[in-house]
Amino acid sequence: MDNGIVITGLGVIAPNGIGKDKFWNALKEGKSGIKPIKRFDTKALKCSQAGEIQDFKPEDFLGKKGLRDLDRSSRLLCSAAGMAIEDAGLNIDHTNTDDIGVCTGTTLSSLWNAAEFDKGSIQDGPRFTDPSLFPGTVMSAASSQVSIKYNIQGFNTTISTGFSSSIDALKYAIDFIKLKRIKAVLVGGVESLSPVNYTAFNRLGYMAGINGEEISCPFDKRRNGIIVGEGAAVVVIEDEEYAKERGAIIYARVNGIGNHFDAFKMGKYHPEATGLKESMKEAMKNSKLDVSEIDYIGASANSVSEQDRLETKAIKDVYGKYAYNIPVSSIKSMIGETFSAGGLFQISASIGSMYKGFIPPTVNYEVRDDECDLDYVANRSRITRINNVLINNYGPGGSNAAFILSKWN
Repeated sequence: MDNGIVITGLGVIAPNGIGKDKFWNALKEGKSGIKPIKRFDTKALKCSQAGEIQDFKPEDFLGKKGLRDLDRSSRLLCSAAGMAIEDAGLNIDHTNTDDIGVCTGTTLSSLWNAAEFDKGSIQDGPRFTDPSLFPGTVMSAASSQVSIKYNIQGFNTTISTGFSSSIDALKYAIDFIKLKRIKAVLVGGVESLSPVNYTAFNRLGYMAGINGEEISCPFDKRRNGIIVGEGAAVVVIEDEEYAKERGAIIYARVNGIGNHFDAFKMGKYHPEATGLKESMKEAMKNSKLDVSEIDYIGASANSVSEQDRLETKAIKDVYGKYAYNIPVSSIKSMIGETFSAGGLFQISASIGSMYKGFIPPTVNYEVRDDECDLDYVANRSRITRINNVLINNYGPGGSNAAFILSKWN
């Protein structure tokens, strides 16, 4: 279905590595980016860890000019976008700017600015609020800043569907290319860590460490909640002919995508994971691949007991007995739950799997759960050839998405 669309560039700023090579090497080594938080005080909370990016210097990517006008999410996304553009060898000027677009998945990235702006308005009064905070209160701010920074005028869209935002953004971009309205799109995902979203997840009881050990251990029986992560990832997708015309190096081919909304209960998982199963089936149908051709599944599992169990069930329901032959792993064990950015991190990891010939592990896996009984590539990466990867994105908000990425031959 989507055989005419390819991935030609990649930029990653992850908790365990900045730049695609450092990110891929960290995944191959099973290196975690989860660590004690430095950006703000967590003494009043039971939890103190996150997938925080602590060695990020935006001036190295963006220069110092105009940096004060960018909030953290915009800095992360613009930096990742710059890396992706360079990696793709994409020269953007007045001759092709209308042929290129930006589509970003994000949900929580504007919370800190909104909270700070409102706090200033209440404490100091409307006349004394900091106006520099206001542009960042808009959810589309980070995506817009990418277009402004790199002079991209084709279109600019922000998709906010919670956990599935990145894959949904990818589908939106794919549709634009298939409709011949655009030739290339920077597809991004970004979330930034702040006291606002960290405290909110904590108060809702979603965090690991509230009722058990503070650890991200997807599929492990000890799992008891998420560890929040942050970062940005951007891929350049293009019309295949356009990529060939400009001599681009092609990483992979878009080979199938599906999404489905459960319409069950807000903040609750559908007990049969119907939406996730339908998304996986749709992606498989669109790809025209046989079940036996799926070499690896990049899981959405985030160390929440119900989520990991339901994803295991969905995989078995869709792939039957063959599910036991497919390696499944969750990179969230190493970077945390990055929410809307998760799908793009999984895509970035899968490109590395194809390019470097390995499956990233599920780290911290020690205690088997009888309800999670697949091959989770425990603790150590696996050296093998990867041609086709299925990526899952879902959570308790009702949005579900699945994407199949195929190695370029």
